[in-house]
Amino acid sequence: MIDDLGNNRAEADALFRVSYPLTLSVLPHLSNSAEIAEEAHRRGYEVLLHLPMASTGGEKDEPIELHSGMDSSAVTQTFAAMLETVPYAVGVNNHEGSRGTSDTKLMGEIGGGVRIIPLLREHKLFFVDSRTTPATVAETAAHSAGVPATSRNVFLDDERSVAAIQKQFVRAVRDAREKGSALAIGHPHPETLQVLSEMLPEIERQGVTLVFASDLVR
Repeated sequence: MIDDLGNNRAEADALFRVSYPLTLSVLPHLSNSAEIAEEAHRRGYEVLLHLPMASTGGEKDEPIELHSGMDSSAVTQTFAAMLETVPYAVGVNNHEGSRGTSDTKLMGEIGGGVRIIPLLREHKLFFVDSRTTPATVAETAAHSAGVPATSRNVFLDDERSVAAIQKQFVRAVRDAREKGSALAIGHPHPETLQVLSEMLPEIERQGVTLVFASDLVR
């Protein structure tokens, strides 16, 4: 999965040259969000809404995000507006969200109020927990509500060097071999695209298959 698309069309075009089944997660309300989502869908990639959520830092990471303390109608309206700007989204993963995904009131369904996970069920969307905090309750809340979900195994490019990304890529392949599957998240950095272009053909020769995120949810 490649996160943080929506603002830079050149980054998206570079990704479109990677002819493997990538899942592209698009931030809402950016200048090219809808255009990139539509083009990704047309080219056969899987599209997700990269859902901005509050982090533990306290400052907003995006101008519009879901955060603790929002009432049901605000969550519903904000989410619907985000989703409109990312056409063809079949699922959601959190952008930041270390505070949001650990908030049981925001993620779950408390006292009949509508929150994030019930909204995903209503829109028939799956959830990928980016696991930006060990305290996350997101995947558990999703499964409890009958929403298909899975979690990230490896971040590819926290360190933006080819050598570091190669090391994380190898770790993801090892996890896939040991556990049957693994979900790796990266970003549209030139270094990440270089590693993907070089290593995806090699793992395919080794019998490891790249699949969409939707193939990993349960």
